[in-house]
Amino acid sequence: FRLFPLRERGMNWSARPLTCQEIQAFRNSKEVMDRFIRAYKLMLRFYGIQLINEETGELKRAENWAERFENLNRFSHNNLRITRILKCLGEMGYEDYQVHLVKFFLTETLVKETLPNVKRSALDYFLFTVRSKKKRRELVHYAWQHFKPQSSFVWGPHDKLQKYR
Repeated sequence: FRLFPLRERGMNWSARPLTCQEIQAFRNSKEVMDRFIRAYKLMLRFYGIQLINEETGELKRAENWAERFENLNRFSHNNLRITRILKCLGEMGYEDYQVHLVKFFLTETLVKETLPNVKRSALDYFLFTVRSKKKRRELVHYAWQHFKPQSSFVWGPHDKLQKYR
């Protein structure tokens, strides 16, 4: 059993992928979804992040963020787990949570520059887990605005990004 199950195979080959029926059953169970949010908060704490609004998915740095970010920068295997969590949030109907978590990592990597070793994963993988095309576009635009040098940004067409509203 996995904390963040998906419809695709992961690194653990003995774990079987979820079916659409299983996802529906999970989403329809208040107990399962409460446990899911508890697991999400637990992982966020491990990464030095705090969920401050369960309605919206809004996040902030936890008090222990500095030491936890050091861990995130040192061990890239965490990036795979974060990608998995992001995909699972989408499967379980928490698309808004996806947006907040991706924006959190884009802000920390591109604006505050606290997670240099997470930057590639945030841009190559985290961004593209966001299910909402509109929200994904907004996040790509946000990343482009803060990417240095902007001319090296390869995650969206510059002409469209310049005109984006």
